[in-house]
Amino acid sequence: MPVHKHILLIERHSAIRDVIADYMKRQNLQVSVAADAADAQGQMQERHFDLVVLDLLTPQEDGLALCRRIVEEYRSPVILLTAMNGSAGKVAALDSGADDCIVKPVDPCELAARIRSVLRRWHRAPAPPPEHADTERLRPTRQARNYAFDEWTFDLTKRELRGRHGRPVMLSSVEYRLLRVLAEHPRTVLSRDRLLDLTAGSDAQSFDRSIDSQVSRLRKKLEPDPRRPSLLKTIWGDGYLFAADVRIEGGAGMTPM
Repeated sequence: MPVHKHILLIERHSAIRDVIADYMKRQNLQVSVAADAADAQGQMQERHFDLVVLDLLTPQEDGLALCRRIVEEYRSPVILLTAMNGSAGKVAALDSGADDCIVKPVDPCELAARIRSVLRRWHRAPAPPPEHADTERLRPTRQARNYAFDEWTFDLTKRELRGRHGRPVMLSSVEYRLLRVLAEHPRTVLSRDRLLDLTAGSDAQSFDRSIDSQVSRLRKKLEPDPRRPSLLKTIWGDGYLFAADVRIEGGAGMTPM
């Protein structure tokens, strides 16, 4: 477990809060706790948290809406705790920008493992393109800082998009990883399994249609008309295609041969 990572635990039940917080502290994590949305937001305005564990039924605010706000405004990965079982509840969690979802009752040992998994994904760069991919025509050189395509600039450091208007479009951690993989595999058809592998590696969780949900969310941010996408296309029966000519800005990352 990474040492000195600061976790915010938002849980309405004090008994559950205490058990989880005590266990995480024994795992070398710094833990702050909040019982409701107002308390959590006050703490997030004062400091940055490496990860947030969020009870879906948080008092004062819908848990999914709070999750979206944490991801978009505070840029922290989120693990949702929910009583909703089944794929529908997990897809709803992912649609809100959460990185993972655990069904209650929570096993603190499992939660600690999921925290390690999310932190690894958050800090790990996506895997390189497969040898047989069309992007073999691109030669890796120095690490890229920005990708530019169509009207967009994708800032890897700030994890945000900027269009011609210049206003930033914030990305959740899942959207960031997905867009980065797509930008590093332009004009290449990637299956759902391949996208899961590239975005999550060995830590991928088997959520039904989770990639479809994340692609849909990303389309709403990229496309003028998400119902008729021109950049992020569905290749029926095969997967998805990022139909853009990607350029490197702010340092070379892949140089056309």
